[in-house]
Amino acid sequence: MTSVRMSRGLCALGAAVAVAGVVAGTSPAAAAGSPRFLAPAELPPHASSAWTAGPVTAGQPDPLPMCVGEALPSISVHRAYRTDYDTGALQVTVVERSEQRAKDFAALLRKDLQDCSKKVMEENPDVTAAQKYYGKLNVEEGAHVYGVHTEATTGSSDINMFSVGRDGNTVTVVQWGQMGNFAHAQVADFKATTIKAVKKLY
Repeated sequence: MTSVRMSRGLCALGAAVAVAGVVAGTSPAAAAGSPRFLAPAELPPHASSAWTAGPVTAGQPDPLPMCVGEALPSISVHRAYRTDYDTGALQVTVVERSEQRAKDFAALLRKDLQDCSKKVMEENPDVTAAQKYYGKLNVEEGAHVYGVHTEATTGSSDINMFSVGRDGNTVTVVQWGQMGNFAHAQVADFKATTIKAVKKLY
């Protein structure tokens, strides 16, 4: 299992603070007419640090994000983000061959997120996980927002938020995480980020 932001004790599970692991070089997605990605300033604000971003990169992110990673195809394009205080984010976009394929893919990602906490605990016996569904956002063909809290026997506690949105034949996933629990989830800010991510695809 991998996540955007989990403690060093679960470093094998960590995902989105992997800006350094993003292969340098801009993918074809940066070309005119291709889906656009979030700018660092469009992410949920951090009280003590500005966001920075890696390049827009073709292929699956490495490591794969928690719960949705296994479903991401090789045609994925991604961008990783980070702050100076161990808070990370990731956006992954997939352009499908048809609107129906995109609709089916978005449904698959939502199903994976609905079962996320259960899967996390099955794969990691030392981790307890819980999740919340924060509803559907009315943007383009819609976006759905989820939160997942993980706590390890080592004492680490992390909150991750996910959204899955679609515009026509294009699906985008946004993931954000930091130390904390549901009380530390920046729900309103993350919803605003999700709306921006879907609106600016095209």
